[in-house]
Amino acid sequence: MKEKVVNVPNALSLYRILVFPFVLYLLLTGNEHLFAIFLCINLVTDFLDGFIARTFNMVTRLGARLDSLADYGTYFLAFYGVLLFKQDDLAGNGWIFYLFIVLMVVTQLVHFYRFGTFSSFHLYSFKTTGYFHGLLFILWFFVGFFPAYYYFAMGFGIISVIESIIISLLISQRQSNVKGLYWIVQKQSV
Repeated sequence: MKEKVVNVPNALSLYRILVFPFVLYLLLTGNEHLFAIFLCINLVTDFLDGFIARTFNMVTRLGARLDSLADYGTYFLAFYGVLLFKQDDLAGNGWIFYLFIVLMVVTQLVHFYRFGTFSSFHLYSFKTTGYFHGLLFILWFFVGFFPAYYYFAMGFGIISVIESIIISLLISQRQSNVKGLYWIVQKQSV
C-alpha cells in the first residue's frame, strides 16, 4: 500500500529543513532576536507536525525521516545559538550541556555503525525531551536562565539519549517510530 506523503506534517518538517540555511545565517550574523524567533517557530512546527501526523493518522516513513532530519537541524541551531549567545550562562553550568551533546553524537554514531543510517526512533522520552528543551530555549532566549530547570531538562535529555543508545544496541534491524526501551524489551520477550 502506497503512503500519502504529500500532507501537512511532512510540509511542516520540510519547512524546518528549508529554513535551516536562513536561521543559520541569522545565527552567524549575530542576529540573536530574529534567530530566537525563528528557532521558536521551528520548535512549534516540530510539535505540530508530530501532533497532526498522529492525530489524523498521517504518519509516513518519509515523514519520520524528514522529521528526524529537521530535528537534527533544529537541535544544531539551538545548541549553536546557546554556545554563541549564552556563554555567560554556561560558565560553571556547561558540563551537562556538553555531556548531552556528546551523547547525542554517540547515539547517532552507534546507530550509523549498526545500521548504516542515522536514528529516527522518535522515542516517547525523546519527544518529551524535545518539549522540555523547547521550553528551556524559549525561556532562555526570551525570559532568562533558570538553572534548576536547565539541569532538569538536560538531565532528562541525557536519560533519553542513553535509552536511544541501548535500543540501538539491542535491536537487530533498523526501526523507525519506536516508542521506547520498554516496548522493545516487551517485543523481544514474546
